[in-house]
Amino acid sequence: MTSSDKTGDVRASEDKTVEGKTGKSSTLSWTIGFDGDDTLWHNESIFSMTQEKFRAMLGETLAADIDRRLLDTESGNLSLFGYGIKGFILSMIETAIEVTEGRIEARDIQSLIDAGKAMLTHPVELLDGVAETVEYLGHSHRLVLITKGDLFDQESKIARSGLSEMFDAIEIVSEKDPDTYRRVLARHGIAPERFLMVGNSVRSDILPVLEIGGQAVHVPYHITWAHEHVDPPAEGYRRIDSVAELTGIVHGLGH
Repeated sequence: MTSSDKTGDVRASEDKTVEGKTGKSSTLSWTIGFDGDDTLWHNESIFSMTQEKFRAMLGETLAADIDRRLLDTESGNLSLFGYGIKGFILSMIETAIEVTEGRIEARDIQSLIDAGKAMLTHPVELLDGVAETVEYLGHSHRLVLITKGDLFDQESKIARSGLSEMFDAIEIVSEKDPDTYRRVLARHGIAPERFLMVGNSVRSDILPVLEIGGQAVHVPYHITWAHEHVDPPAEGYRRIDSVAELTGIVHGLGH
């Protein structure tokens, strides 16, 4: 059920054969990949609320400067901490120490730690139409959840989302780049040209999938982490406003 390797791919569930509408068991020709954070459930809004409190804590410094310095610290720490809440909190503590030139009080550091714990236990709130769409598509297509971030946090969110049993495979990865997608697809015997990825991040869910020959659907979230900001491609992908609109696109894929 669980596998890991040195390349950063952390967890993969077993493939399943899905009953078709005819009642006959068949290997499905199209596989749909879903991102987790801000595609299936709310995530960045929780970070945003915590960052707002962080700005208030460092009130003597301009908010834009705090955001810039925090982003620089987070980006520099990615190779050490990876993506997720724990790295975010550690980067806030480091930024606070630098901004205050070491004068930040222990109680303020404790408040940041407490904020991180609250984020880790925050209820998982699905976006509108997600549960119904994933369940519906799962009757006719193989579904793979491909999510990026901290292993423990992602496993917890997936379990609490109530969606885990709807997916034929689950992959938690440390990065989403073309090589990662190639490994994931190869592990599950998925041809890139028969793979459709659905996600909110152009950088992580759209561009690398297009590069390996897959198809992609962009579902923007109302907040995007600055690190994930890139210009979308001029063509080659589709954009929808809600996961609930995905069924129409999938029906147009053919067999």
